[in-house]
Amino acid sequence: MAGSPAAQASPAPAGGTITWQAPDGDHPARRAGQRSMAAVAAGRKAEWLSLFAPDALIEDPVGPSMIDPAGNGHRGAGGIGKFWDEQVSSVRRYDFRVTDSFANGPCCANILSLAMTLGPGVTMTVDCVVIYTVDGAGLITSIRAHWEPDRALATLTTP
Repeated sequence: MAGSPAAQASPAPAGGTITWQAPDGDHPARRAGQRSMAAVAAGRKAEWLSLFAPDALIEDPVGPSMIDPAGNGHRGAGGIGKFWDEQVSSVRRYDFRVTDSFANGPCCANILSLAMTLGPGVTMTVDCVVIYTVDGAGLITSIRAHWEPDRALATLTTP
């Protein structure tokens, strides 16, 4: 998180954490990504939605998947709100571990591992590259999460 020492876990009100083990130089897209992760980990939908430009696009994952069969992503306030309701809110806890971060131009690419608690004793880990792009006002215009669903599903644990 912004201003957090390296490798410090920041507890969120919903119980999630963000462990930042990456370069933390000030950059608008890096800060937007950090605010996005914090809102998700804390379960704060309204705060998360306020981070996006009106015509923003989320591709999570990029391309066709069971989440987005057509691979078109989720666009605008309606699409992003629906993504929260159908995907983000279905996870009980998010624990982000960011191990590298590359910020340049209007973008920041974060290398991270996301451990998700789906239910009692049910977890899944997604290793991914997430690219945040912002506009001149620092609002997110796109989130492109590159990860492989089959690899994530292979980490699924059940009681």
